[in-house]
Amino acid sequence: MAHTRVKELYEPGTLPPAGSVPELMYAAVIRQDRLGPPDKAIRTEVVPVPEVGRGQVLVHVMAAGINYNNVWASLGRPVDVIAARMRLGDPVDYHIGGSEGAGIVWAVGEGVRHVKVGDEVVLTSAQWDETSPDIRLGTDPMASSTQLAWGYESNFGTFAQYALADEYQCLPKPAGLDWVDAASLMCTGATSYRQLCGWPPHVVEPGDPVLIWGGAGGLGSMAIQIVRYRGGRPVAVVSDEARAEHCRRLGAVGTINRRDFDHWGRLPSVDDTEAYRGWLDGAKRFGAQIWEALGERRAPRLVLEHSGQDTLPTSMYVCATGGMVAICGGTSGYNGDLDLRYLWMRQKRLQGSHFASLRECRQVVGLVAEGVLDPCRTVIGTLDDVGYAHQLLHDNRQPPGNLVVRINSLPD
Repeated sequence: MAHTRVKELYEPGTLPPAGSVPELMYAAVIRQDRLGPPDKAIRTEVVPVPEVGRGQVLVHVMAAGINYNNVWASLGRPVDVIAARMRLGDPVDYHIGGSEGAGIVWAVGEGVRHVKVGDEVVLTSAQWDETSPDIRLGTDPMASSTQLAWGYESNFGTFAQYALADEYQCLPKPAGLDWVDAASLMCTGATSYRQLCGWPPHVVEPGDPVLIWGGAGGLGSMAIQIVRYRGGRPVAVVSDEARAEHCRRLGAVGTINRRDFDHWGRLPSVDDTEAYRGWLDGAKRFGAQIWEALGERRAPRLVLEHSGQDTLPTSMYVCATGGMVAICGGTSGYNGDLDLRYLWMRQKRLQGSHFASLRECRQVVGLVAEGVLDPCRTVIGTLDDVGYAHQLLHDNRQPPGNLVVRINSLPD
């Protein structure tokens, strides 16, 4: 669809004339020469507004959610995302993160049929090539070889006045949601929904005990509510009493303070009898805390994992026979140690889970619109605070729930 490029830079919160797209915008930018802690790596700069290609949508971003993937982008590890894209021929030598948000469709490219200029949309967090042979043969796009985390592996996310998305990423924003609520629900809400509901037969059923790591974080906050909505019994793992209270307020039947245990980390060798016994004793004490939280000697049928290296051995041990550990990340490290005897002899399932399908995303938006799920969002600030917000995540100093920054939706 035709639009006019104007040689102007508009301040956040200011709308350009209808039908026009500025050449420049403010954005929170990462560059290779300052990779490191997020509050140093991410800086507000003036950069070109990206060109809109076929099937693409330019969104005037009102608010953006904060997620851990751009902590990794700031640090440049485990992947330097700028270098990775440039090796594939991308000439853009900077990174604009932001994998979720909400805003107004400002311009559309050729072939876009299902959204139009002026639509208010929530943006989903994954991209893929819809012409890919595996998708055309029926593969879930989330399992496609072309799937990328938007605003992390791909560029031009929501930490800018304008984001460049594919048409299918745009879901209608429910009229009852304000911009910051709409911007904060997609990454954590849809990811946890898929972990809990997307891997049959291991989906939350009434009465199911469910163990949720990081219960007070964005992922955990959404997971607790989803489990309760489906009739399950969530037990949340936290690091202090304030976070425990947050989880109980959302519906957790009990909480466990991980700081009461010291067996976290890599699984000791089974040949190191003393070290292995120390780990096993810790895992058993942790399991007993789950029983105490539930008020009965039952193991969790589902375990929602994302911390990875430090906790996965314990997750697999405490999971019920025939149950499932669904993991979507590795914030404590990427080495996943298991005592395989607990996996095969007790017929447990270890399931990798990554974001969500478009159907699952729409279901989550619907649950929030109906008031079933509270995004539990905290507004950290504006575009200039993107680095600070990610530093809070890096340092594990963030408030409970989901973090949001305002971009063009400025406070009154």
